[in-house]
Amino acid sequence: MNTISRLMLAACLAAAVTACKKEEAPQKVERAVVAVPTTDDLTGWRPYVSDVVTRNMGGISNQPYVYLLPAESSADFAGSYERLLDKAKTDVARGIVTGNLLAYASPSSAKMADIVVASFADVAPNTMKGVKVIFIGDQADNARVQAAVVPAGVDFVFVEAK
Repeated sequence: MNTISRLMLAACLAAAVTACKKEEAPQKVERAVVAVPTTDDLTGWRPYVSDVVTRNMGGISNQPYVYLLPAESSADFAGSYERLLDKAKTDVARGIVTGNLLAYASPSSAKMADIVVASFADVAPNTMKGVKVIFIGDQADNARVQAAVVPAGVDFVFVEAK
């Protein structure tokens, strides 16, 4: 009986020690910022845009809509532009609800700004509250894009690609 008592006492002590240990908070590892691409090649732009979108997802609960237009020097730029313009206009016209993010980026910032402006042309004021819009481009296009999207009630974020 003495052995059983000792085993029970040891089990109680072990349980008490385990219960008293504080759980260590997992350490958050900050990822390195992906540098802005120095070329017009989309293979460099994709990870950059993905990084910018990921860093701006705070408060967004749905998969983001990401529109990435190739450079004007790329093969079939005109076709890519028309297809992306049609997709962006269709998506916005259907209605984007609270908790969504729209990200627009391109090595050809002015052309992407044209797409954003055209996509938001018919959006009624304050119909997109709780939607975040990120424009990744040149400072020269910021005011034009902002003027087109802010009346819709979106949270606008500009990221200069320099």
